[in-house]
Amino acid sequence: MSTLSTHILDTAIGKPAVGVAIRLEQLQSGKWVTLTQGETDTDGRLKNLGGGELGPGQYRLVAQTGEYFAITQRETLYPVAQIDLILPADNLHYHLPFLISPWSWSTYRGS
Repeated sequence: MSTLSTHILDTAIGKPAVGVAIRLEQLQSGKWVTLTQGETDTDGRLKNLGGGELGPGQYRLVAQTGEYFAITQRETLYPVAQIDLILPADNLHYHLPFLISPWSWSTYRGS
């Protein structure tokens, strides 16, 4: 089983994005099923999504960036940032950070 974590950095202010709601979903029988949800901590992290028991399959991380920017009194072009991914049967750790700003977002595979 693979493990998954994420980290959200607000590149516009150069700080972790605290309190961003994130949902982990898996595609099961053609439908997206929510596996877990939570919020980023004071370091902008959400560790061990799915409890460390993620088998091979198609998943997605959905970050509610619009709510975060509203709380910080900023408008945004992207109210949601979503990473779609396929986990192979390799039993590795996947760290998928979000880099967000009010006008853009991106991701990469971290360590």
